Amino acid sequence: MKRNEMIDKISKNTKEYDFIIIGGGATGIGIALEASARGYSVVLLEMSDFTKSTSSKSTKLVHGGVRYLAQGDVGLVREAVVERGLLIQNAPHLVKSQSFIIPTHGLFDEIQYTIGLTLYDLLAGKLSLGRSKRISKAKTLSRISTINPNKISAGVVYYDGQFDDTRLAINVLQSATELGAIVLNYCTVTGLLKDKEGNVSGVKFYDEEGKNEYEIKGKQVVNATGVFADDVLKMDSPNAEKTISPSQGVHLVLDKSFLPDDDAIMIPKTDDGRVLFLVPWYNKVVVGTTDTPIEKESLEPIALEEEIDFILNTAARYLTKAPKRSDVLSVFAGLRPLAYSEDNGNKTKEISRSHKIFESNSGLLTIVGGKWTTFRKMGEDLVDKTESKNGWAKIPTKTKHLKIHGYKENVNHEDPLHFYGSDENNLLKLAKENGMGDFISTSLKVINAQVVWAVRYEMARTVEDFLARRTRCQLLDARESIKMAPQVAKIMAAELGEDQAWQIDQVKEYAQVTSNYIL
Repeated sequence: MKRNEMIDKISKNTKEYDFIIIGGGATGIGIALEASARGYSVVLLEMSDFTKSTSSKSTKLVHGGVRYLAQGDVGLVREAVVERGLLIQNAPHLVKSQSFIIPTHGLFDEIQYTIGLTLYDLLAGKLSLGRSKRISKAKTLSRISTINPNKISAGVVYYDGQFDDTRLAINVLQSATELGAIVLNYCTVTGLLKDKEGNVSGVKFYDEEGKNEYEIKGKQVVNATGVFADDVLKMDSPNAEKTISPSQGVHLVLDKSFLPDDDAIMIPKTDDGRVLFLVPWYNKVVVGTTDTPIEKESLEPIALEEEIDFILNTAARYLTKAPKRSDVLSVFAGLRPLAYSEDNGNKTKEISRSHKIFESNSGLLTIVGGKWTTFRKMGEDLVDKTESKNGWAKIPTKTKHLKIHGYKENVNHEDPLHFYGSDENNLLKLAKENGMGDFISTSLKVINAQVVWAVRYEMARTVEDFLARRTRCQLLDARESIKMAPQVAKIMAAELGEDQAWQIDQVKEYAQVTSNYIL
């Protein structure tokens, strides 16, 4: 994936593309893969970096959604557990099975969760990750050494998927480009082009890096901008109705000592009626999440004090070692693009997570809702809808068993470079060059070669792209990542042909953004 080559293709091409996708988060990326796999010509435009917003701030779970089952949304859960199984097959270097234990309080809990989770397994059919079962209190305490024994009567074990969201995004984009898609970050759509009948026929966009404006034609323009969907709808029609109710979800990252074992914990009933997860991830523990309705969407949402307190207090009730503010290595907030309706009020946790596609009078298609787990299915549905709406020949989906770029079997998830999958060998070759194998951070196990790799093959353009999304340093240990920034800037500047002033700016900007990740 080379950015200058993509821009070059755009500037030389005068023909009409089949799809122009606005938005480089999970939804847009899923559509780009699906459409290019079916042989369509595709351009994807992202105003910032890929997954900069919501799609890099998930709970890192590929899951059916146990709580949607409790709400009776069996169809959504069935769809999600099937997609979860396909993802583990198609990207085993990034997605793995994770065991969870629900601490129970009394017999009613034990029966209810055992039955509910058995149904959860059955919905997955052949793609089930393992059978749920009740385990005794003694067994629960032996498996989760830090759980508060006074809080539990027993435990119920079940299995779900875990992944690295932005690494999956990069690999899916690489797969799409291998199939012919053009994908660009730092390209802001500034307007929609329309024909004489008022139908959307393309977009105008501004390349933030090359400082050039472009106009491109497309048979189908898709608005996949998540929490920013209404901005694009307003471009299409200034009086467009509101479609999005953003809801904020916050996560805290703690040291592994708070959950030193291999199992994750799922606390099914918290004070705000949500579930709370404590999940091992890259040798740390991710704890979340909250659900707070937010007035205004932003690229860098900030965790509210009450959200931080809620997570710390809930975790403290269940753990023998209570986490304090000073223990938090990083705090990150993401916005869910929930579908808006007048009567939502404050009950965002009850809004369905299923995705919705709607068509504007101009022919623009907008897709809202959904979640990472079902990103492939969202792409399939959107391309199906486009084919029927535009009277194109029906092409069956090609992505159900499509191996994602980097696919590799028998992955050792303890290897600090495992998430590169089949690219790891070439990365290690690069690491043999002069000084490229040296650590930028020993605690986070990041080497110089990774920066070069990210610039050359993964379209990283800024220090933040590398530290927040090509690697996960910002989320794993925000303070440590700030210390890494000068070295990252130096290597990137050499690759990108930038000067000392650029490096200083980059380090300053990164420290500024990342200060919001530190309590």
